[in-house]
Amino acid sequence: MPDTDRPFLPFALPDIGEAEIAEVVGTLRSGWVTTGPKAARFERDFAAFLGDESLHCIAVNSATAGLHLAAEAVGLGPGDEVITTTHTFTATAEVVRYLGADVKLVDIDPATLNIDVSAIAAAITPRTKAIMPVHYAGLAADMDAVHALARRHGLKVIEDAAHALPTTCGGRLVGTLPSEATVFSFYANKTITTGEGGMLVTRDAALAARAKVMRLHGMNRDAFDRFTAKVPSWYYEIVAPGYKYNLTDIAAALGLQQLKRAEAFRARREAIAAAYDAAFGPASGLPLITPPRARPGDVHAWHLYVLRLADDAPIDRDTLIERLYAAGIGCSVHYVPLHQHPYWRDRYSLEPGQFPHSQHAYERMLSIPLFSRMSDGDVERVIAAVRGAVASAAP
Repeated sequence: MPDTDRPFLPFALPDIGEAEIAEVVGTLRSGWVTTGPKAARFERDFAAFLGDESLHCIAVNSATAGLHLAAEAVGLGPGDEVITTTHTFTATAEVVRYLGADVKLVDIDPATLNIDVSAIAAAITPRTKAIMPVHYAGLAADMDAVHALARRHGLKVIEDAAHALPTTCGGRLVGTLPSEATVFSFYANKTITTGEGGMLVTRDAALAARAKVMRLHGMNRDAFDRFTAKVPSWYYEIVAPGYKYNLTDIAAALGLQQLKRAEAFRARREAIAAAYDAAFGPASGLPLITPPRARPGDVHAWHLYVLRLADDAPIDRDTLIERLYAAGIGCSVHYVPLHQHPYWRDRYSLEPGQFPHSQHAYERMLSIPLFSRMSDGDVERVIAAVRGAVASAAP
């Protein structure tokens, strides 16, 4: 059982302030609670945050929805293959199956834990239509190499940027790179939150138009247009069998204020990560591997702080998690790789030996608390608990 002397420190908590509360209350009082003016404003503000108001930003009710819309809009279907990493949450891959296409899973780079571009190159077949890289933990994947490979083979690129606000790659914010689409998550534990929600970003006007239609039942007019016009505007047409993926104004109200604080959140997360690096890095003498840093000149969003146990550690991952829990410290594992899950394993006859780097990392990794509401005392408490748990296991 956890230590009851102090409150349990969870793995993550959203950072909600009075401005967010006031914005949501104002939305409730306005009478417009579904997709409307605040969702539209959130889309505009998001494009401005990325520094390019010409971008098409499409607010959706989850990053999964955004990935599905992007995959549908680029024309994925039966007979196609999409290459992505095994080291991700299932949403990255499942949207491909929604469309009847197949997933080709590949291994990660053991240093960055991002998708291995050489493995992508080896996995390309005549059926390959797209690459779906994941910016793991908030560190950018090698997008220059991904885009070069995509150009060479005529492939689409859809970035899973669920962890990557505000990550930069080659000095450019993720979301502004030359991919067909980029999708962000605003789930409760992400770097900004709308509770549930996401944003699809693209430069392609045709892709954006298709995603907007499919976002709301395949309707050629959205509810805001139909219910706010000064002339009768009840008529609409269904032009495709769409989905129900719109973001509500209540959720967008949260996002409007969270976006204003995104840089402050990032700075606090970076400071916590720096404290962890100092405590757990090579100078500490602990059998731990700290997460990779961003390349010089680039920004890591620090959605996650993923520690790995060295091969000679005197404690295994599961025991370490149990001891941290007993000390009142929450943690998680990101992720159980897709090749370990029954659906993906059985559909594609996958074995751990096909993904040695992901498998090795998974068996030794844990994510420790990292969220902007953490106090310096909370950070020191995590550091002390990790040190104590590892030291107590030493012979």
